Amino acid sequence: MSTESQTPHRGRRSVFVAGIVMVVAGLVVLGYVAWELYGTTIVSKQRQQDAASRIERAWGSGETTVTTEFGSAEALIEIPRIGEDYRVPVLEGTSDRALGAGFGHFDGTAGPGEVGNFALAGHRVTHGEPLHDLPELRPGDEIRVLTREKTYVYALTSGGEDLIVPFTSIWVTDPLPDNPVRGGVEPDQKKGQRLITLTTCSELFHTDNRMIAFGKLVSEEPTR
Repeated sequence: MSTESQTPHRGRRSVFVAGIVMVVAGLVVLGYVAWELYGTTIVSKQRQQDAASRIERAWGSGETTVTTEFGSAEALIEIPRIGEDYRVPVLEGTSDRALGAGFGHFDGTAGPGEVGNFALAGHRVTHGEPLHDLPELRPGDEIRVLTREKTYVYALTSGGEDLIVPFTSIWVTDPLPDNPVRGGVEPDQKKGQRLITLTTCSELFHTDNRMIAFGKLVSEEPTR
């Protein structure tokens, strides 16, 4: 067969192979996106349920803190507006492992019910997305923090969409967050308050900014 007759055949084969490679690459990308959006959430929700169950069993045995493979935990979060069955564990620290199993408690911030700022981070999409509905929260909505002995009830003082800041704005986790923007959203500037701060990504698919909601302690009650 002449070289001239082989050239078109080889050209068509190269185009076919390139097409197959592009299709496979596309499927890989789609598979990754599907895993990030749905797979990680399914896995993380199971982790949240397992961790919450372990915490409750530990409380039943008289223990205050339980150590899980995702970190130590001593509290559960309930947000009635999000749902009656909403109950998410709080893990110490904000590592990927902790955030993959619930809320992460910022190191060095106040504990549940303590004076200062009980500052928490949570995913808005993927990995269980505990703060997916943060934009729906309004001032006055309850955030219930359950520990073995007490349940601390906080009321939001700002809505979920009221404050968006760059991810570098670490002032939001200060004991008394003081917004550097004059007239910006912040808690009442009174010392000795018992505050809570919820932080999550403001954009769904990248992490340049953070959505912030502040709250204050309004009551305590025995944990049932």
